[in-house]
Amino acid sequence: MIVVSGVIRVAASSAATARQAVLEVAQATRSEDGCISYAFYADLEQEGAFRVFEEWEDDAALAAHFKTPHMAAFREKLSGLEFISREVHRYVVSESSQL
Repeated sequence: MIVVSGVIRVAASSAATARQAVLEVAQATRSEDGCISYAFYADLEQEGAFRVFEEWEDDAALAAHFKTPHMAAFREKLSGLEFISREVHRYVVSESSQL
């Protein structure tokens, strides 16, 4: 399994536009083959900070995701935003268990 997790921060003036863009891409992405989960969460302590968490069956599913029309539209919407930082990482998970 592949996990993608991180934080994207935009200026307060870009937060509403970012929120709408992430809602749209998340809804479209969840129906993709190989997508186990895909969500963005607004950080309650920092306006304009969004946490992303994704689970994919494998790298092929993640690679296909990056080529979808809704990802192209998402990138286009984000291109006009004022970003403060982006720290998103890919993890390869070989085992998981319930806590």
